[in-house]
Amino acid sequence: MKVLVNDGIEEIGKKIMEDAGIEVDTNAVSQEELFKVLPLYDAICVRSNTKVRKELIDACPNLKVIGRGGVGLDNIDVEYAQSKGIKIVNTPAASSRSVAELVFAHALSLSRFLHLAHLEMPAKGSVEFSNLKKKYAKGQEMTGKTMGILGLGRIGRELASLALGFGMKVMAYDPFVESAEIQVGDKMLDLSYKLITTNLDAVLSHSDYLSLHIPSLDKPVLDDQAFSKMKQGVIILNASRGESVDESALLNQLMQGKVHMAGLDVFHNEPTPDNRLLIHASISTTPHIGASTIEAQNNIGVELGEKMVEALLKNH
Repeated sequence: MKVLVNDGIEEIGKKIMEDAGIEVDTNAVSQEELFKVLPLYDAICVRSNTKVRKELIDACPNLKVIGRGGVGLDNIDVEYAQSKGIKIVNTPAASSRSVAELVFAHALSLSRFLHLAHLEMPAKGSVEFSNLKKKYAKGQEMTGKTMGILGLGRIGRELASLALGFGMKVMAYDPFVESAEIQVGDKMLDLSYKLITTNLDAVLSHSDYLSLHIPSLDKPVLDDQAFSKMKQGVIILNASRGESVDESALLNQLMQGKVHMAGLDVFHNEPTPDNRLLIHASISTTPHIGASTIEAQNNIGVELGEKMVEALLKNH
């Protein structure tokens, strides 16, 4: 069995496959060249860069497994692949905590203006210390505030756990989730009765912080209509999909003051985001690094390696 790992994998994941007798090639191939190269392999592992669409699948009759290191499968034509008997594996559990912690980091940073103070201190801290102290003296505590979560999958639940541990109230909307067991400290608590509501408008209108954890949809979830239902001064957090937020509407709502601030790890036009978002004083930005921790990457490597072995060698 031969696997092309096209977007990289941690060494431990490669070793797991090789120890099982699978030949692993980590030499990346361009999207265009994949049509020539991939037919020589039994499987491919990707992250977010490589696209595995219908045309590529049709060009690879020997393809048995498509592995995705990460949660989302937006870059893979999943249903079409499965209709051809191709197995799809991903690593939904590996990076959940890392993404949730980044979201919470953005929330904390925005609450205390850390993203701005950090920039001004090197230039002005020694000569305008008192002025800067006054300028950034109107932060807010997160304890007691409401964290709204749209999408209560693994990442949403990890964020709920962090928020509850921080003394926040949590409201979550997810039409596909009926129960929610959340880890708080060393205990697993079923907090469905406290967390989940079937009323999206209730979450929008009560949230002091609103975080998105949903797959890509046909249109943005947060558009002008959604913003109109929110609290004055809400803080928006998005480490899910850039397409989930109407970025022009967000900029407009920031200008009007309806949205107080925003923390963005994902953007509509990656890898070339709208520069207005990057330079906006009320937006904290990171370059899509939600899952980019040492622990998460190792977890992804292990989970992906093990699932590829099972998918390729089971019944063989």
